Amino acid sequence: MPVVHRHVLSDLALCRTPEAGGQLWHCPKCGRKHTACHSCGNRHCPTCGGDDARAWLDRQLALQLPVCYFLVTCTVPAELRRSIASNPKKGLSRLFQASSSSLMDLCLNRKWFGATPGITAMLHTWTRDGLYHPHIHFVVTGGGFDKAGFWRQPKSGFLVPAPTLSLLYRERFKESLKKTDPKVFATIPDKVWRTDWVVDVKNVGDGSHALKYLSRYIYRVALTDSSILRHDETSVTFRYRDSETGKSRKTTLPVFSFLHRFLQHVLPKGFVKVRYYGLHHPSNREKLTLARAALYLHLKQALPPAPPPTPEKPPLRCSSCNTALVPGLRFMPGQLPASHAPPYWQ
Repeated sequence: MPVVHRHVLSDLALCRTPEAGGQLWHCPKCGRKHTACHSCGNRHCPTCGGDDARAWLDRQLALQLPVCYFLVTCTVPAELRRSIASNPKKGLSRLFQASSSSLMDLCLNRKWFGATPGITAMLHTWTRDGLYHPHIHFVVTGGGFDKAGFWRQPKSGFLVPAPTLSLLYRERFKESLKKTDPKVFATIPDKVWRTDWVVDVKNVGDGSHALKYLSRYIYRVALTDSSILRHDETSVTFRYRDSETGKSRKTTLPVFSFLHRFLQHVLPKGFVKVRYYGLHHPSNREKLTLARAALYLHLKQALPPAPPPTPEKPPLRCSSCNTALVPGLRFMPGQLPASHAPPYWQ
């Protein structure tokens, strides 16, 4: 098992337990003692990252342009998934490079769009039932600057043709794999390079729903605690929503099969799963801000107000009398006093 996998399992096992450290609290009214344990903060933890995800979404919505947005999804054939999973740092980087450069070059082509849009890319590696299926979602602004510096918008709600994007993306991925990993390239069946790769391009209105969907998984994986229905020493049963029918389904896996399905989505240490291109790149933030102001001026609309600051978390309350708790001593990992042991964990 890779070291990063062992670290993830260790963090998840200690998350919100006394072994992670925490703080003691007491109720000034009834005198009951409580313990609040720290979260692990691991980006693969199903229960952590909610606040960070909301903050990320607020930042993206604050930069929204008054234009239509497009959601572009680039996938890879099943025959390539194993080679990507065997070396995820190199394989997923290749997936980002081939798909993003193909999309950007087609957007710059005057035959289609002819401008540099803002692009936010997010990596997903799972299906709804947790199988390995690496693909990238791109949220693209329906507007951008052309080479002469003029603002352009796509005609009739059309960005770029999906078949052309699929072909260019496939060829760039092929050339990159052939050049950098000839041994792996030799193991890939020839039919992979002759079939059409699944690429989807669709108009998503103002883009807010697409951003909200992506924000759910930016700091966590698809599996949540609530999806696990039951478990014992031998198996785990969880539910998921079928992508074709939309109906809820259940599946039961042996414990080690379940762990394998979860761990195959653990990313290499330091790997960046959300990337920005074009007007969304941090170096172009000033251009994006000016374009946003100019578009609202053209529409004779006032700029939307800045999102309110994130409200402070409500105080912890006693589970017995609902009185606000008073913070007490902080304790280091594994140093919880015996007097505060279960059943007082909250």
